[in-house]
Amino acid sequence: MSLHWALICHGLITLTIVVSFLCGQWRIFQGTPISSIHRFLTFGAYQYFLRFIGAVFGDRGTNLILSVEYYCCDRPNPILQLIYLAIIGTTYYIIVKTSFSYIPGYYLSEAHRYASFLAIAVGILLFLVTSFSDPGTVKADNVSRYLSAYPYDNIIYTEKECPTCKIPKPARSKHCSLCNRCVARFDHHCGWMNNCIGERNTRYFLAFLLWHFLLCIYGTIAIGLVLAGRLKELQIVHVLTVYYGVDNSLRSLAPYVVQWLLDAHNTQILLMVFMGVVSLLLAGFFAYHANLCLTNTTTNETFKWQDYISWQKNLIEARASTAALKANIAGMTTEGKPQESKCKSFFRRSLLQDTEAIVKKNVYDKGFFHNLYEVVFPVSTRASFLHTKSKSG
Repeated sequence: MSLHWALICHGLITLTIVVSFLCGQWRIFQGTPISSIHRFLTFGAYQYFLRFIGAVFGDRGTNLILSVEYYCCDRPNPILQLIYLAIIGTTYYIIVKTSFSYIPGYYLSEAHRYASFLAIAVGILLFLVTSFSDPGTVKADNVSRYLSAYPYDNIIYTEKECPTCKIPKPARSKHCSLCNRCVARFDHHCGWMNNCIGERNTRYFLAFLLWHFLLCIYGTIAIGLVLAGRLKELQIVHVLTVYYGVDNSLRSLAPYVVQWLLDAHNTQILLMVFMGVVSLLLAGFFAYHANLCLTNTTTNETFKWQDYISWQKNLIEARASTAALKANIAGMTTEGKPQESKCKSFFRRSLLQDTEAIVKKNVYDKGFFHNLYEVVFPVSTRASFLHTKSKSG
């Protein structure tokens, strides 16, 4: 049983580390061990590592590590792309070696051998398309068209010039310091793709997330059916109830069935746990980006709105403090003036409420279907966009 508990503890520790690394910064985890583990993994461990390298190897060792950090984090590189290919290739290889010998089985036909390969191939194809597609690069020869396609809202986007590209900066665009280019409808720079996610390839990125979520679900269910088929073919339930005298009930059989599965098929169990966790993470990422697309917002714009709202609130608080100070001064100079009733003060809308209604207005949100159409059929791929080019030229 020690092996079984070791596997369970290994799975729980792995799950905790993965969740802490990817989700530890979420508000729901603030003040919890998950948040502390996240800070250690993303910042603390690296700082301790740098101190150790400096103490052992001196400045040369520290400079070498910092140069590697610059290559990995501050410039385009294929490291995460290779890691993705290694993860998906290794996982599929292990599935083939451990589970394909049981296919066809009691619940799965031989078609799943070929269906799984096709599913992996489609996933890699979506990965390559997203990685090497143009995200919507803004250049001198197409900037006028993007300026017409994306008007300024004069809230979070105002007319300005990109200081690096030396061209007008269309609304919703951003200059990516990693790729060194302006990207239309910029969402974010994805290290896994080694590419920006923008106006032209957001659709491929969403398809990649959705397909890999379904791929993980498919793999988890398929391996589960393989194990269920093994239980059926070997009559494990019959053996436990007849030969070992275990009651034929779920409560009595479950521990023994789990013990047998961990003994005979521990690799498949770990694969199911791994793909189940990854599927949940992919579901969260897809839901987040799908919601952004359906409201015609980008990841970059969510941060801009947060900064703008924070600035507006600070401005309102400053005005309120000034108004309160003036009221106090006026109260000291004008005695006998009737004070405003508490009821009237209670029902009056605050300046903050009025500002909330203004700053949260997204002029680019034109309805569910229009927003979806803009993602699936980007502006720069339409005939009207090309027609604008011929007119301007």
